[in-house]
Amino acid sequence: MGATDAIRLAGRLGLLDPARLLATSGAMTRWGPTIATLYTSAALRHPRRPAVIDHRGTLRYAELDLRSTALASGLLALGLQPGQHLGLLCHNHRDFVEANLAAAKAGLNVVYLNTGFAASQLGEVMQREEVAGLVCDAGLVPAVESAVFDRPIVVADGEIDGLRSMRDVRRLGRRQPTLLLPRTTSPVLLTSGTTGLPKGARRSTSGVDPRAATSVLRRIPYRTGDVFVLPSPLFHAWGLSQLIVAATLGSTVVLTPRFAPETTVRAVIEHRATVLGVVPIMLQRMLATPDLDLAAMTSLRIVASSGSALPAAVSEAWMDAVGDCLYNLYGSTEVGQATIATPEDLRQAPGTAGRVVPGSEVVIVGRDGTELPPGAEGRIFVANGAQFSAYTGGGTKEAIDGRMSSGDVGYFDADGRLFVTGRSDDMIISGGENVFPREVEDLLLAQPGVADVAVVGVDDPDFGQRLSAFIVLAADADLSAERIRKVVAERLARHKVPRDITFVAELPRTTTGKIRRQDLVGEALRAEH
Repeated sequence: MGATDAIRLAGRLGLLDPARLLATSGAMTRWGPTIATLYTSAALRHPRRPAVIDHRGTLRYAELDLRSTALASGLLALGLQPGQHLGLLCHNHRDFVEANLAAAKAGLNVVYLNTGFAASQLGEVMQREEVAGLVCDAGLVPAVESAVFDRPIVVADGEIDGLRSMRDVRRLGRRQPTLLLPRTTSPVLLTSGTTGLPKGARRSTSGVDPRAATSVLRRIPYRTGDVFVLPSPLFHAWGLSQLIVAATLGSTVVLTPRFAPETTVRAVIEHRATVLGVVPIMLQRMLATPDLDLAAMTSLRIVASSGSALPAAVSEAWMDAVGDCLYNLYGSTEVGQATIATPEDLRQAPGTAGRVVPGSEVVIVGRDGTELPPGAEGRIFVANGAQFSAYTGGGTKEAIDGRMSSGDVGYFDADGRLFVTGRSDDMIISGGENVFPREVEDLLLAQPGVADVAVVGVDDPDFGQRLSAFIVLAADADLSAERIRKVVAERLARHKVPRDITFVAELPRTTTGKIRRQDLVGEALRAEH
């Protein structure tokens, strides 16, 4: 980036404002390199600007700053010690944000827990991560009790007799203020857990590559004072990253506890939102909802999608309905941000994950570990300054020459755009031929009448594995298994035609929208017997 470009970017984001520089410097001195610095800086500059809007109303930056400081003192007064782990088990609402800031101010390491966990999963993860205290939604307390958690519990978004509420702990902090010092914390993000117990990936608050962060802001036209609607779960790396961007820019975030197509569109229109942060399945479900006026979201400048693969048919349908405002980001909890596809990229090359962001390096590697040229498919490896170091339970991702495996397979086209063709461990070997489900899924999803689809491999005595497709039909669609097979046979090689076709009401997905393929394999085997 040249000096002129840097100045223009800083001006657009308000980074050259003397008041902002002074506020940020003061906040950094107070809270160190944590998310609390971002919010305190915004509170000093825009005390009355809404920070969070949720089902309980509006919480302004100054209010959030004061409340989170009191909550931080209260958490320490409960006996928690700086450096310990605080579990955060909340849906999207103000208490998630406040507890996040309070933990940073108290020097506690947040473990972001999935609200979709069963009690057994929850118990195993909290024990493995040595969670010393928990902030939990009232509606999720029964799962915590079933997990037999015997450490301090603070109830968020409601109250339960016999347990401390966030209001109680905040009052305790005000009555017994604790000396709060700037600290460096190491939050723990969990992987999606589609094939087993989620792993914990530790991140350092100082482990962000400024070049990568700047390149994201260059390619996506965020502005100071934007209004974000964030239905993506904040406990996931993608949702949390959008919350951090909003705080950095002193923007407003509109949160709903759970995603619903109608609620999301209504929130965008009502609040004149300029940014919508989603995972791809949310776009699919909004597109598939009858009588939903997507074109009415005229205020949107940015629709940022990440967390799982964005099908080409979905990106094209969304931009046709809403406009060319869609950005597709590719990365992972482990490797950080790798590529970004702009609306222009998505129009020119539907299905692309975009171009490599400055500050990151992405290469395609063959079976022998050597780098492959454009057009050749292989494993994707990423290098940048934001990689995680290791899983909290031990182990790490495979690395070659400082580049870390993303776990995906793909290729670059001649123009430097990345295409992700599938997960390495999703590959199906049928009759000696390699098949990645995404190619078949993208083809079927583009067919009228198909609302959702997943393809998995099932053991087969003759072919090693056979393809089994699970399809969700749109309302009033009339498609037969024979028609589905014919569509694939007309466009793809014979070994890519699914032998089994099962029509289902919905696909099993994680709370972040990823397909639980193992559940479908089990379903296929049960149907066989």
